[in-house]
Amino acid sequence: MDSGSIAALFATTVGGVPKPRVDTLDVTTGGIRHEIIRDKKHHGGTEKAVCLMSVETMEHLQSLGHPIHGGSTGENILIDVPQASLGVGVQLRFDQVLLEITMAATPCKTIADSFSGGDFNQLSEKKYPGQTRWYARVLQEGIIHEEEQVSINSNA
Repeated sequence: MDSGSIAALFATTVGGVPKPRVDTLDVTTGGIRHEIIRDKKHHGGTEKAVCLMSVETMEHLQSLGHPIHGGSTGENILIDVPQASLGVGVQLRFDQVLLEITMAATPCKTIADSFSGGDFNQLSEKKYPGQTRWYARVLQEGIIHEEEQVSINSNA
């Protein structure tokens, strides 16, 4: 079992990206309480309740010259864990909350400003396996605080 920490939390009450940084997330099975999701066809709902990305992924993209930064691609949780420890079926245990990764988040033009030349496919799981954002369902609701640690169980 791997472990790590939360680098930052993000949520928006107006929709869109970038999402501003917040100190806590009130996580429910339907998503982040009070967060506005404009495109409910592609985002949100029980299987896409929370979006997360590893610091490693973001730093790699920054090293390639992309202007990506925390919250700019719509993630709720920027998590400091090995990128390779994240994938479908992986469970993430916070103090109160338990998440299970359901799928890679398909990139779209909405996040183009985070990439040189607008190349939002830099976060495509199909083109760059592991270099993506992940959606998760909520198995246990609660509050996530920025200073928390996270345990990762890949044998879920």
